[in-house]
Amino acid sequence: MQIIAGLGNPGPRYAENRHNIGFMAADAIVRRHSSFGPWQKKWNAEIAEGRIGTDKVLIIKPQTFMNLSGQSVGEAMRFYKLGPDALTVLYDELDIAPGKVRIKRGGGSGGHNGIKSLDAHVGKDYRRVRLGIGHPGDKARVQAHVLGDFAKADQDWLDPLLDALADNADLLVAGDESGLMNRLALAVGDKAKGATGAAPAKTPATKSQPGKSPPKPAAKPQSHIRQARQAKPDAKPTGPMAEMLKKLLGK
Repeated sequence: MQIIAGLGNPGPRYAENRHNIGFMAADAIVRRHSSFGPWQKKWNAEIAEGRIGTDKVLIIKPQTFMNLSGQSVGEAMRFYKLGPDALTVLYDELDIAPGKVRIKRGGGSGGHNGIKSLDAHVGKDYRRVRLGIGHPGDKARVQAHVLGDFAKADQDWLDPLLDALADNADLLVAGDESGLMNRLALAVGDKAKGATGAAPAKTPATKSQPGKSPPKPAAKPQSHIRQARQAKPDAKPTGPMAEMLKKLLGK
């Protein structure tokens, strides 16, 4: 038997958050495979049992909030007497571009509180399916980004990714990780170009090109006084006053 845990926060308030992509992936798998029954409540989690291929699989969505995810998953694993090698966890990853997926076994938490909880309750040697949501580019904006809803533009890559993950869950259960990642990459393609996960582009500073002088700044408008000072000294006076002076002085 295998356990696939999708991580997220319970309740409608968080349902569309980027932090809940693990829940979304778990839901997609259950919808896709008719062998799964309805969601039930057990171990302070929502669970669904079924088969993917020839393997019996338990899908679990902890309802303890993200920071305590390991409690529910740990209880399920102890009930079935399973070790970390039977566990796969689906969760959001800031440091991976939107629409990209990376799979590894073991490793650190990367600051993810749900993974920290799982490491504490079940050990570290489980399989991690890291679903990229991108980084906002500024540490101060991370919490709002993670707990914010996916933008409309994100649906272009999110829906194909979740569908492909559900359609190819047999590769996940069989341990064909490279095959699964190839299928996911093909499904998403370049649809993540408009994703809202990358840092905003900075306007590049103007640089001079080799062999070319840098552009000169626009000249400031001169005041009337400065213009008068720059008038040519031999300029002849004109006007009625000039004519009168010419007659008086005989010039």
